[in-house]
Amino acid sequence: MITPAPGLRPRGGEQNPAYVLLSLPSPTAAMGQASRAFRISATRQEQLLALLHTLGLDAHAAGGPGAQAAALAPLEEALTHSSAGRASNHEQLEFLGDAVLRLAATEFLERRHPSLAVGQRSSLRAQLVSDRWLAEQAEALDLAAALHLGPMALGDGSGRATVLAECCEALVGAIYRIWGGSNGGLEAVLRWLGPAWETTSAELLADPDRHNWKSALQEWTQGQGIGLPHYHCNEVSRRHGDPRRFHAQVLWGAEGESAAQAEGWGGSRREAEQQAASAALQKLRRSPGWPGAR
Repeated sequence: MITPAPGLRPRGGEQNPAYVLLSLPSPTAAMGQASRAFRISATRQEQLLALLHTLGLDAHAAGGPGAQAAALAPLEEALTHSSAGRASNHEQLEFLGDAVLRLAATEFLERRHPSLAVGQRSSLRAQLVSDRWLAEQAEALDLAAALHLGPMALGDGSGRATVLAECCEALVGAIYRIWGGSNGGLEAVLRWLGPAWETTSAELLADPDRHNWKSALQEWTQGQGIGLPHYHCNEVSRRHGDPRRFHAQVLWGAEGESAAQAEGWGGSRREAEQQAASAALQKLRRSPGWPGAR
């Protein structure tokens, strides 16, 4: 997700992340600005250092920022959601993190999967930098426990994934900045995200549909000349965070009761429909008519 940076929008066009990267203050100046905006207690400093350790980063290692409050201030900024109502919040670092994340994912794929075609890399990268993936990483880190949130964000269970993705992306920007920006920041981000990307890319490369099962099912039905699949989704639970909150059914082929169908559940309508499409593809691949089926 991208939050526009005030004053950096070129005339007559969309903001260019690379332009913003080159236009940002130096890491030293940025840290000084952030240190004036935040007062970080000794307890909070320890919490931030523990978070860095969880990311696989050592603040005291060569090239690291050290443990002083001024050096850690960008982390505090990244973990302060705009809903908290503070003068400085995650938005600027989220914007930086968006550009850094794409560059880091591109570099990761260049190093680890150089034989992939450009189209395959593009498809894989889209998954590695998606809001869903960021929210999953934030959940794995228990990032919510370290965030400063306003009352509305605290009470909005349905928007939890969005908040986590935003602050995780801001954290990418913070790591890049405090590890030196263009002088070492990208390597720090890769040290953090590389292992998780290894796992995710292996799963995605083993899945011919790259986890985008709705698109794969649609391509198949259109290739068979039977039109588009139809989805019916219902909310079956009112509990926020329920992984089976929505139930989706997908139908394709013949009309009426004779139509082929499959179902899935998810915490959102989109996830439930994706799971239904995944179930449909599994069913189709077991059928005699599927190419390569035995």
